[in-house]
Amino acid sequence: MNLHNAEFVRSVTSVSDCPKDGLAQIAFAGKSNVGKSSVINKLLLRKNFARVGEAPGKTTHINFFCIDKKMYLVDLPGYGYAKVPQKEKERWAKLMESYFAAPDTFSLGVMIVDARHKPTENDVIMANWFLQSERPFVVVANKLDKLKKSELEPNMACIRQTLNLPEQVQLIPFSAEKGDGREELLKLILQAAGE
Repeated sequence: MNLHNAEFVRSVTSVSDCPKDGLAQIAFAGKSNVGKSSVINKLLLRKNFARVGEAPGKTTHINFFCIDKKMYLVDLPGYGYAKVPQKEKERWAKLMESYFAAPDTFSLGVMIVDARHKPTENDVIMANWFLQSERPFVVVANKLDKLKKSELEPNMACIRQTLNLPEQVQLIPFSAEKGDGREELLKLILQAAGE
């Protein structure tokens, strides 16, 4: 699959507008300031493909990027941090709920958390959505480069425990800065896309 053959397809505010062409959808979710766009950019080895916002919480729609006409990377709205009115937050929550409830929306979920901190209440809710969807998902612990070596194991254990992850859910230490974990994540994504 040619990862450089990537194009932005559309932004949707309603699940009925999601592409329905049968291509695999890899859904990325994470807190507003966790580096979701940076992880997508690192995966594609592109600098500014997914917009990296100055202010967290810029992704207020579901954004679809088509990769080599073989799969979609789906950027879900960030949650938790953004300084937006409550009404807007409720709209995002409804959009997310309907995306997760719709049949055949995504083939693989990629949930991004901060490797340095215990997952938040919102992270736990998000992990539960993925678990309840009964579709495969992986947790990516971003910002690995900001951890000391001695912090890695206890932090990963804390993330796994807080999110109540079953054994089959992989937890990948990742650095959008340096590229650690990229190959491992890419392999899972390509498998989900049938490549």
